[in-house]
Amino acid sequence: MNIELVNPFNGHQLTLSADGLKDNGLIIFPNENGAYRIVKDDNYSENFGYQWNKFAGTQVDKTSKLDISKKRFFAETSWDATDLSGKNILEVGSGAGRFTQIILDFTKGNLYSVDYSNAVEANYKNNGPNERLQLFQASIYEMPFAKAQFDKVICIGVLQHTPDVEKSVQCLIEMIKPGGELVVDFYPITGWWTKLQAKYLLRPFTKKMTHEKLYKKIDRNIDWMIKTSRFFSKIGLGRLFNRFIPICDIDGTLPNNLPYDQLRELCVLDTFDMFSPQYDQPQRINTVVKWFNKYGMQDVWGGYIRYENCKAAVVKGTKP
Repeated sequence: MNIELVNPFNGHQLTLSADGLKDNGLIIFPNENGAYRIVKDDNYSENFGYQWNKFAGTQVDKTSKLDISKKRFFAETSWDATDLSGKNILEVGSGAGRFTQIILDFTKGNLYSVDYSNAVEANYKNNGPNERLQLFQASIYEMPFAKAQFDKVICIGVLQHTPDVEKSVQCLIEMIKPGGELVVDFYPITGWWTKLQAKYLLRPFTKKMTHEKLYKKIDRNIDWMIKTSRFFSKIGLGRLFNRFIPICDIDGTLPNNLPYDQLRELCVLDTFDMFSPQYDQPQRINTVVKWFNKYGMQDVWGGYIRYENCKAAVVKGTKP
């Protein structure tokens, strides 16, 4: 692992120690609970810190005994696990570490994992300590790395939740070294009806609620919402009516035939994930493709990738 670390606020080179990152011999960014803290917890991603520490193992394959994360990671990236041996990989927006686990357990790559929230604590509990993992609580706009160093960069399930999506793409591209690859996914705009659904109609109110109040409201109502959603799907009207039920897309994002308790937990998590973020900004695939080209990427591909019964909007490209 030979990545140069820099202070994103003054450009000074940083040295890594067990206690923190040092600038001119002084610890500027402490190592707390397994992660180097470049930012404080009180930022626009607080909801994700609450969410991932509460549901730390729900989406992590080795805990859930499912393989959702593994299938999604390899389907979206198309990477060969053996080709990642010894490569330096940057993961931005790691949450509780569902894809961190996949990279560490199924490849021999060196992983630098970043999240803006204190979900880094859940990630460390799930995946640390590991000599191939370095965890950082940092902003996508102010990451503690010198530019153009990483062989691979991934940003899965994150872009739509950042305040400036184009700038987020630019910052990711800056981290890739020549010949390196970037893969992102995001909520897609599919037409004028994209925001004509319960999530966007209710979010102006739900994102202002306390995390505890929102969680309790979802937990109290999740059973009838699951039942109603399944009813409409069973009679062939799911695509028409389920978008107006304030619950996650069960048919399009979750495996079939889950035990009810596991389905319920995933639905509570994913529904909280719908209604709590400060930002939710879906993008057109061709817009993200244009940004990749604008900031110097080549061999850019954008489209939908399917795995199981799920579908993801993905854009990927290579740094010349």
